[in-house]
Formats: sequence, C-alpha cells, structure tokens
Amino acid sequence: MRSHRGSAFIILAVIAVAGGFAGAAANYMRERHKKTEHAIAMTQGNPDRAMESIVRYGCAACHNVPGAQMPGGLAAVPLAGVADRLYVGGVVENTPENLVRWIVNPKQFNPKTAMPVTGITEPQARDVAAYLYQGR
Repeated sequence: MRSHRGSAFIILAVIAVAGGFAGAAANYMRERHKKTEHAIAMTQGNPDRAMESIVRYGCAACHNVPGAQMPGGLAAVPLAGVADRLYVGGVVENTPENLVRWIVNPKQFNPKTAMPVTGITEPQARDVAAYLYQGR
C-alpha cells in the first residue's frame, strides 16, 4: 500500500506537468495571435475569410495549402512557409504587395507561369496573403 506522501507527490507531479502544458499552450496562442496580427497589418487582409477563396478559386487543387480540406496539391509548390521565402513564383521579391499582385495576376510577373489568372479579387487575394503569412 502506498503512503499518503507518495500519493501527494504523484498528484503534485501531475499538476506540475499539466501546468507546464498549459503554459506552453498559452505561449503558443500568444505567438499565433502575434503572427496573425502581423499578417493582417502587412496585407490589410483577413485570414479568417481566406479559406473560402482558397477553395472557390482552386488554390488547393494545385497547391498543398495548410488547413485546406480538399484533395490535390501536386501540381505546384506547397504554400506552407510562404512568409519565409525570398521570392514569390521564383521571380519577384516576397513582399505583401507582390504576393497579392501575384495571386491576382501571376502572368504580369511571368507570362509563362503555369499558375492561371483565376479571377480572384484584390481584397480576396489580401485575405489569402494574410492567411499564408500568418504561417499555418
């Protein structure tokens, strides 16, 4: 039979581990919020509205888009980590304005790109850019 002291130690250890997980979760949420706020400020877009456009305009049919629940993603580069890339489409500096312009009309930067002009509007492209820059 275990002593009360041994049981108390186990309970305190469980509380300490749970507290550590809670602290890590809180830090993760704070960092996530900072990244989202930064992405919104850079693009003037709303990442919460992006997935509708990502699906509607077929982005995830060619690209693997983090969080997209649709098959595809084998025809073009995955879009995870866009914020860390130096270039958009391999041809233009990765800035928020260039990313938005690329999403709207990639042919203006590279007429031979396989990426089509989908008809996405600039405000929708800003939402998608914000989504990608927040680093999902």
